Amino acid sequence: MKVAVVGATGLVGTKMLQVLEERNFPVDELIPVASAKSVGKEVTFKGKPYKIVSADDAIAAKPNVAIFSAGGSTSTEWAPKFAAAGITVIDNSSAWRMDPAKKLVVPEVNAGVLTPEDKIIANPNCSTIQMVVALEPLHKAYKIERIVVSTYQSVTGTGVKAVTQLFNERAGKEGERAYAYPIDLNVIPQIDVFLDNGYTKEEMKMVKETCKIMQDDTIRVTATTVRIPVVGGHSESVNVEFARDFDLVEVRRLLSSAPGVVLVDEPATQQYPMPLNAHEKDEVFVGRLRRDETQPNTLNMWIVSDNLRKGAATNAVQIAEYLAGKGWL
Repeated sequence: MKVAVVGATGLVGTKMLQVLEERNFPVDELIPVASAKSVGKEVTFKGKPYKIVSADDAIAAKPNVAIFSAGGSTSTEWAPKFAAAGITVIDNSSAWRMDPAKKLVVPEVNAGVLTPEDKIIANPNCSTIQMVVALEPLHKAYKIERIVVSTYQSVTGTGVKAVTQLFNERAGKEGERAYAYPIDLNVIPQIDVFLDNGYTKEEMKMVKETCKIMQDDTIRVTATTVRIPVVGGHSESVNVEFARDFDLVEVRRLLSSAPGVVLVDEPATQQYPMPLNAHEKDEVFVGRLRRDETQPNTLNMWIVSDNLRKGAATNAVQIAEYLAGKGWL
């Protein structure tokens, strides 16, 4: 099994190498790919150094799968070239997510849509991934009609520059900035650019991707996405309205048995999900379950996950694991 990681030196690419190693994905040969300035440098995988190569050299090496995390423009340019060479691409950017000809996959929710013919597979937005993992078992049981979500997103979702800005501010040091405003001791109610409807691109990703992944265009979603000064993962306050009424005991049972979900919901002992506890874990943590007392059939919940792992690297590797398990790589 030859595996290329495109964007191997970035925050998510580095995490992908870590997750591939931790999950013991059957990598016989690693092909790390990065920008021209990084070609010839080395990354370490399973204690062994590997030289970074160009995208052209990676295609020539004929990997079975290429996991991309190098930004939308790189994916738009190179993913079709890899696919044309018969290489399966799992892409972490937003480039292909809403392309009707491409599958948008969270394995716990909709791995069944994949076929051997899918050569470019989209990895969803981090904040969407964790939400749909938690909501899928409830959608099956009660049918979701409407979702109101507010996110509290880690600076790691922006990248290394944002993490540096946070810790520079905390230390009182000057340095390059990822945000127009201070992030330490602050929250920024803008993730990505504003669109004509007043929502940000990140907010509309959650709206559109949720319906595509859950294969139900009738679900109404409205989102507010916010950047906060944490590094461990993204948190979400989710208010979900169902077509049918629910029993909280049954909701807890469904979530406790759902793949990829860990229920942490003991208010009497102050047990609830936090980024601090989700950091470096692959699961989606759910708590603060309570009925919305203002309207029928509506549940409030709190969802937390490590955005670099389940929100990016782990989800991509899980897609590769599914494909390998089917013998499609």
